[in-house]
Amino acid sequence: MLAPIVILVDADACPVKDEVFRVAARYGVKTIVVSNAYIMLPKVETIERVIVEQGLDVADDWIATRARPGAIVITNDIPLVHRSLSAGADAIGPNGKIFTESSIGMALATRDLMTDLRSAGEITGGPRPFSKADRSAFLQALDGAIVRLKRAGHPTGQPET
Repeated sequence: MLAPIVILVDADACPVKDEVFRVAARYGVKTIVVSNAYIMLPKVETIERVIVEQGLDVADDWIATRARPGAIVITNDIPLVHRSLSAGADAIGPNGKIFTESSIGMALATRDLMTDLRSAGEITGGPRPFSKADRSAFLQALDGAIVRLKRAGHPTGQPET
């Protein structure tokens, strides 16, 4: 039997936590919210809070060690995406970007280039503002990932409501 579906949320700067909770509740999927500090969460038995110690990549390390086939990792952190995909997990950005083994190389290269350009002072602005279209794309991507994993035989762990 395949492992049940679980959603692992890199929560410290995640703008789509409420959307994750809504989709996860519809399918009865366990959600683990990982952060460096206390975050208010709904009191639902399928949502688990994990607070890790402060420090560089501590939350990412916690998530990466639990990434596996049947897990869906929600993060904007490209190195964490790479580690998650390498472990067989799915990875989705809050803007709805679905990462794959074939796209992660370009994402890593782009991240490195942007880091170099920022440190050289060539780019001084941040990313574009999060939009309704991003939120909608995320909802579609997460729903699609859960449906695909269910079709592949991964149980949700909870009965659907």
